[in-house]
Amino acid sequence: MTNFVEELRWRGMLHDIMPNTEEKLKEGMISGYIGFDPTADSLHVGHLTQIMTLIHFQKAGHKPYALVGGATGMVGDPSGKSDERNLQTEEMIEHNLTGMKRQLAKFLKFEDAGNGAVMVNNADWFKDMNLFTFIRDVGKHITVNYMMAKDSVKRRLEGDSGLSFTEFCYQLIQGYDFYHLWKNNNCLIQMGGSDQWGNIVTGTELIRRKDSGTAYAITTQLIKKADGTKFGKTESGAIWLDAEKTSPYKFYQFWLNASDDDVKKWIRIFTLKSKEEIESLEVAHDAAPHLRVLQKALAEDITVKTHSVEALETAIKTSEFLFANGTLDFLKSLTVAQVLEMFEGIPQFIIHKEELESGIDAATILAEKSSVASSKGEAKKLIQGGGVSVNREKISEVNQVYKTADLINDKFIVIQKGKKSYFLLIAE
Repeated sequence: MTNFVEELRWRGMLHDIMPNTEEKLKEGMISGYIGFDPTADSLHVGHLTQIMTLIHFQKAGHKPYALVGGATGMVGDPSGKSDERNLQTEEMIEHNLTGMKRQLAKFLKFEDAGNGAVMVNNADWFKDMNLFTFIRDVGKHITVNYMMAKDSVKRRLEGDSGLSFTEFCYQLIQGYDFYHLWKNNNCLIQMGGSDQWGNIVTGTELIRRKDSGTAYAITTQLIKKADGTKFGKTESGAIWLDAEKTSPYKFYQFWLNASDDDVKKWIRIFTLKSKEEIESLEVAHDAAPHLRVLQKALAEDITVKTHSVEALETAIKTSEFLFANGTLDFLKSLTVAQVLEMFEGIPQFIIHKEELESGIDAATILAEKSSVASSKGEAKKLIQGGGVSVNREKISEVNQVYKTADLINDKFIVIQKGKKSYFLLIAE
């Protein structure tokens, strides 16, 4: 067995740990869990810290439980939120749970004998519990004073939106999750992000007061970007683990575009590379920062883990096409949907196939069929200066004509101005 806490510590993941937790972990295999609320049908990169925590927990020889909150997802956790979440229907939650289970199975070993991961749903023990049973068996053990002292509660009470009774009860519900798993599955440790400390400790307190039991807690650092923006968010929204929501290419680019300050932290947190491997990569990176050795190592590792080797290869080829003059053959190998996804966010223009049948000159395409040039005069200057290409070939003459035969996959014309400015013509 390896030292789980020390692993979190050197990777910069550890935030809080309850006294005697590390000593308990050294005694032998124990069970611990992390909860995931099904607020969407996919996990996103914001969940990866907790997924990696469970991976390290299992690699250290312990038994990980992933709790999906079929019940708590119907309430909503106020921790870290300024407003109350929208409540979800049972059908929505069930749909979300299916997607989450599929993704967690990519990261954790569920079939291993001994310390194989287990997935549980708190709806299984809450579905038949009525209000009177809950307030009698759970509510009487935790005082309102104790609940009011939690930072997550105080912040909401001091804010403009207030705190509903529904969300106020959340820490009792999560506390009972811990009690149930402690009682029935011998789960001695709950783990989570640092914003979950109050909820987790409520669980240990409930176990102590209700059954005079002992339980433990560990929280990890909340990941922040060096520039102050929220980790896992881009201008277009969250970075999802589901390829249908965030393409492997965009997923790969998210990690590849990490700043030098961020990547030195993230490669420790989001990969299983050893300390020696990471330090070696850091030496190579510092010797030639422009090669982005750390970013590439991180992006490749996490893309394969989340998607596949094939998805990584496509992401790299897409990046090469857009940023390193990759071949046109790669673009021809993609489907129409993949090309559109690849060029999402890049200026796109519709052109009618009938116009191409008789041919359209280069200057007209640049100035009138797209926004590459503001006028035919500017288009001529760009062409004469060799600064614009169509389908990877520089336009040699102002009167050069393009026809339907020049369409890629009978659908696209790709225009490039300079090194990184792209425009896509879509024939309809």
